[in-house]
Amino acid sequence: MTFDPAPFPLFRLRGKGLAMLHVTRGAWGSRVRVWPQLSALLGTPRALSSLAEKMGVYRKMWNPTEPRDWAQQYRERFIPFSKEQLLRLLIQEFHSSPAEKAALEEFSAHVDFCTLFHYHHILARLQALYDPINPDRETLDEPSLTDPQRLSNEQEVLRALEPLLAQANFSPLSEDTLAYALVVHHPQDEVQVTINLDQYMYMRFWALGQRVGQMPRMSSVGSKRGFFTKLPPAERRYFKRVVLAARTKRGHLVLKSFKDTPLEGLEQLLPELKVRTSTLQRAMLNLTLVVSGLVFFVNVGMVVLTDLKVATSLLLLFFALFMGLRASKMFGQRRSAQALELAHMLYFRSTSNNSELLSALALRAQDEHAKEALLAHSFLARRPGGAHCPPEETCRWLQSEVESWLLAQSGCVVAFNGSRALAHLQALTPSIGLYPPPGFPRLDPLAPGTAEVPQAAPSSSDP
Repeated sequence: MTFDPAPFPLFRLRGKGLAMLHVTRGAWGSRVRVWPQLSALLGTPRALSSLAEKMGVYRKMWNPTEPRDWAQQYRERFIPFSKEQLLRLLIQEFHSSPAEKAALEEFSAHVDFCTLFHYHHILARLQALYDPINPDRETLDEPSLTDPQRLSNEQEVLRALEPLLAQANFSPLSEDTLAYALVVHHPQDEVQVTINLDQYMYMRFWALGQRVGQMPRMSSVGSKRGFFTKLPPAERRYFKRVVLAARTKRGHLVLKSFKDTPLEGLEQLLPELKVRTSTLQRAMLNLTLVVSGLVFFVNVGMVVLTDLKVATSLLLLFFALFMGLRASKMFGQRRSAQALELAHMLYFRSTSNNSELLSALALRAQDEHAKEALLAHSFLARRPGGAHCPPEETCRWLQSEVESWLLAQSGCVVAFNGSRALAHLQALTPSIGLYPPPGFPRLDPLAPGTAEVPQAAPSSSDP
């Protein structure tokens, strides 16, 4: 069932401006459900075998520090300002007079109004697609789906998510980047994990907000600690937001979002993994065991051997059993500490899961849509000829000007999509000046205070 604004005159916008909002409209065509065979659905074994081959290439490299051709693989598209920050900057530089400031604020409110219903409709359609496979559904259970049906639904959800992620300015991480992240471990990562690719049917990552510097400290259990001294924090390449879509063969589609995630730590976000002890840590633990064992044998074993006349073979047997139990206990405690560190890290970095992630992505896409429209509106207003030049020339000029301005204001290199921003602006133009529309109801603001607690009805025994 689709929302038709025609019967409600309060929601009409002249010129079909709302209908022209083009983001993700291609993903919402007529739905034809086809239930292919399970083997036809999974092109993933070949994809994961290709990933395994790329991982083998990185294992043969000596100390790689970033994926091959990283500058070409990943291009930052996220505008590193909130909408309010962007408004203040645009007003200071391009709309300093009171009349221009009021006009820009009115245009911003108009953009919010137009995009609100558009993205609400997209979110409703996406949630309807996801609901049959939602593992966190709180409503009554529906008849269980077969494996081919579930996989088909998951692929449909992922296809519908792609244009929304693109509008939210997430960049997909390539298979080569994922191979690098699964192989390379940063020396200051105390927690290291390993995964079995055979357990996965697919895994996909999207990221935005690339940074290079010291990462925010998330947990009190420390990867900053060395064996003897505290190591200074190293500069890392990390992302402000990472979205994960993965499925194991015995599980379901997992949708998760994380913050402040290093490039080498992507595998720590996957659903099925095992904590492993690094080679250096294993060497230090084994050295500790050998030294303590020798000290124990010299001080205790020799006394037992000479005074109690215990056979040498029996003493060595007891000593081997003792050292085996001690080694098992030490490595077990080490793995427990690493598992605790991993749990702390995921607790502080996780931002949203499954159905809640869809809502967060819709809000982020709406926010990026509004920022792109504001930038296009402000820059084209100061260009001689405005947007009346050929569209290709206008898009190139807009992209170049906005990218230079964002670099000067934020210090971040951003790949601005000039053609999409121009399309956003043109879609809004026919309905400018209609916010708020005539007769639009104004609701009373929410009154602060606590809700009243209903009083219990008096019983029949009360006087």
